[in-house]
This record gives sequence, structure tokens and C-alpha cells, in this order.
Amino acid sequence: MSARADNVADMAKAAKSTFRCTECGWSTLKWVGRCGECQAWGTVEEAGAPAPASVAPAPVSTRARPITEISVETAEAVPTGVDELDRVLGGGAVPGGVVLLAGEPGVGKSTLLLEVASMRAQQGPVLYITGEESAGQVRLRAERLDALSEQLYLAAETSIASLVSHVDAVAPRLLVVDSVQTMVSPEVSGVPGGVTQVRQVTGALIQIAKERGIATVLVGHVTKDGSIAGPRLLEHLVDVVLQFEGERHSQLRLLRAVKNRYGPTDEIGCFELTEDGIEGLPDPSGLFLTERTDPVSGTCVTVTLEGQRPLITEIQALIAPTPLPAPRRATSGLDTGRVNMILAVLEKRSGMKLANMDVYTSTVGGVRLAEPAVDLALAIAAGSSFNDKSLPSGFVAIGEVGLAGDVRAVTGVRRRVAEAQRLGFTLAVVPKGFGEPVPGIETHEVEELSEALTHVAKHPKRRPAEG
Repeated sequence: MSARADNVADMAKAAKSTFRCTECGWSTLKWVGRCGECQAWGTVEEAGAPAPASVAPAPVSTRARPITEISVETAEAVPTGVDELDRVLGGGAVPGGVVLLAGEPGVGKSTLLLEVASMRAQQGPVLYITGEESAGQVRLRAERLDALSEQLYLAAETSIASLVSHVDAVAPRLLVVDSVQTMVSPEVSGVPGGVTQVRQVTGALIQIAKERGIATVLVGHVTKDGSIAGPRLLEHLVDVVLQFEGERHSQLRLLRAVKNRYGPTDEIGCFELTEDGIEGLPDPSGLFLTERTDPVSGTCVTVTLEGQRPLITEIQALIAPTPLPAPRRATSGLDTGRVNMILAVLEKRSGMKLANMDVYTSTVGGVRLAEPAVDLALAIAAGSSFNDKSLPSGFVAIGEVGLAGDVRAVTGVRRRVAEAQRLGFTLAVVPKGFGEPVPGIETHEVEELSEALTHVAKHPKRRPAEG
């Protein structure tokens, strides 16, 4: 019996030893060549049993005080000098706050941050750490952008230990790290950009920012599907997550707040990428409209709300017969599923025969529209193209279209109509229950999609182009 007991003890002891992935921390009871979590090869190593969880009291850094005695002066946002960025951040960069800026390669992240660093350097020292370019390359870009300043310090480093030395020497008010995936920590193993390294580096940078009250901006890479590369823990650790978006062939750039502990997440910043850098666009509606003298069929203007900002955008539709058995459905800037739903409603509720028609829909200026408030404008643009009848000049449509062909109310209709009136539009089709009219623009309330389409049918057919 004693020998058997020894065997049981040995088996229990052997069961305590585990194997753990050095990249993501995934654990298993037996060794495997490939991690079951991050799918990395050769990263699973034997690890000892975890120590019993016991926490002993330790000295505190600062004593707990009543919340009414806590000063908020050190947590107030400081403007960065770029109005569109301050709009998204909620007033500016907060001392000790850590911002993660993500975007596709070439969208203009480094250009934007270099201009921000130059602006902020007028108020105090700024440290710009680049891990992807040399200091000379960044200097050339700064000369092109006219972003040179005596208080802007630049260093090309990839070690978090060297970064700490630069912070001690410069004592910056703003720290920019481009990018967090290139930084490595000697305390942990793993390749640069790996899960373990990114987690360790980000934790160290957050500790530096909080202890010294330095506003910190980290540049992050994105994956093929547009999400932020690295573990989701990276987004949970930082205070603000910003997404920089833009089409490669378009000058428009949009900055969105995915997470913001210091301000709203429904604001966007609009920028224009030019040869001289990135410029903020306080009124970007002109980029989303086509300049033409005569109305053209298949186009309709709507007003979309991006955060609290109304934007005038134009939707275009082209419907043409096709000899192919499977007609094409192509979209650009619009949700494909939403477009197919609107086409089905038009065919079912309005009698349009679209089964043998190619349908192409797009937006102007490279903007992406996803909210349901653009449904009515999309349906009217498709009806205008199908009947080859242009809409009257100064016409705008706002509303959501249901599967029953009803036009539903959307948020902020009055604000949208007021923006359209400010830009010179004179006629608006809106959902029922709009309320008091807006001076300077005629509003027509509709309950059904068929009522809205009558505006297309009543307008005379456009004359063919001469010559």
C-alpha cells in the first residue's frame, strides 16, 4: 500500500507541471509543437506550477483621500494645436493619457503626428521616437511639412530601455512612439511585434506616462481586415483608441474615436491629405458633392451625421439593362447588403423590374456611408436612374426605408435639414413628424417610399446632351 501511495503522489506532482507559450501565455498539460492559441511554432516551454495566490500588505504610494479633495487641474486636456484632432479627443491631450492611433500603411499617421508634435513643441519639449525610419528620414519629412522646432526632439530607437533614458533627458510634455510594434523590451523574450513584446512594451509606456504625467501617443499597425494588430489587451490598456481611415486614391481622411475615456466617441475629425501635409477640414461637405451646372439622373443628395457633425453627401446610382443572365451589383462607399435590400424593396413595393438590370451605386469623394438615414436618397437615386429623370436642383432626401416600403424617422433630422439649408438647398424630403419647418427650405413629409418617388416622376425628363 505504501508503494502505491508513492505512485499516486508522483502522479499528482507530475500533473502540476504545465507547458506555456512564451508568446501569448496559453498553457497546456503536455508539450505540443504549435501553440493552440496564437498558432506559433516552437514557443511552448515547460513552466513550473504557479505559486499560491497570496497578497501581503505593502506601503502605499499615496494615501486615499475623499474624492472632493482630488484636484482636476492635472487631468485637464491641453489643446494639441490641431483643431480636428482636439475635436475627436474631447478638447486635447490629457497629461498622463495614452492614445493609440491605428491606420493602414500610407494613410498619413506619421505625417499627422509630426505636425501635432511641431504644434505642441511651441508649449514645451516634445519627444518623437521613431522605430521604423531613421532620424534623417523624419527630418526630411519635417522640412517638407514645415514642422521644424527647437523644442521637438527626435530619436531613432527600438529599445524601451533606451526610450526611458531619452525621457529622463528631455522631460517631454508629449511623447510620440512610432510604432509600438517596433519596440522591444529586454526583460521578456519574443520577436518585435509579438504578443509578449507588445504587451510588455505597452505596459511600460503606460507606467511612464502615468507616473510622470506625459501625454503619450502610440502608433499601431492594422491587420488585413482593418483591425488593430496585436492582442485585444492592447486596446484595453490604453485610454484612447483612434482609427485613421481613408481611401488610398482619395484626399479625404477621417479620424474616429473607437474608445475614449476623456471624451465622446461619436465625433470624427476630417482631414485633407495634400502635398504640403495634412490639413484639417472644419467644413468638408464640399468634397462630397459633384460640381455640375445641369441636373443628371441617378444622383441624389443626403445629409449624414458623423458624430455630431452633419455632412452633405451625394449618392449616385446607375441602372442599365444587361444581356447577361446574372446582372451585376457593384457598390462603392455603401454597404452591399443595404443596397441589395433597397433594390428588393423598390422591385416589390414600387414595381421596378430590376431582375435584368445592372446596378452600380457609389458615393462621391470616397466617403463611406453606413447609417440607415441614407436609404431614402439611395432609393430615389435608383428610381431617378431607372426612369432616366433627373431630380430638381437643390433637392435633398433624408430617411430610413423599411421592408414594407415605409419611410422611418432618423435621429437629428432637424439638424440635417438646417445644414442643407445653410448650403443652399431649397427642397427636402423627410419622414413624417418633422415638426416646425426650417426657414429657407421647403420640407415635404412622406410616410411611404412611393410618395417620395413621385418627386422623380413629376420632374420632366432631362434633355440629352448636345454634340
